[in-house]
Amino acid sequence: MTWFVYILKCGDDSLYTGITNDLKSRVLAHQQGRGAKYTRGRGPFKVVYQTECATRGEASSKERDIKNLSLSKKIELISNV
Repeated sequence: MTWFVYILKCGDDSLYTGITNDLKSRVLAHQQGRGAKYTRGRGPFKVVYQTECATRGEASSKERDIKNLSLSKKIELISNV
């Protein structure tokens, strides 16, 4: 099973980082208010970064690394896509 690490740009210009094994369904859940608590009421959303990982553990590790980045480093990361 393939896992994805993704970054959403929210309607308020904030960034949300998450993992999923079905990116399309997960983004739809965020749009319908069934995603993470943080994203509720912050739509519309745009996927500005995604990368594939072989395992959930790898995806969780990458998600943690991204969440620990400064905002400027996150912007740099999504600019390089």
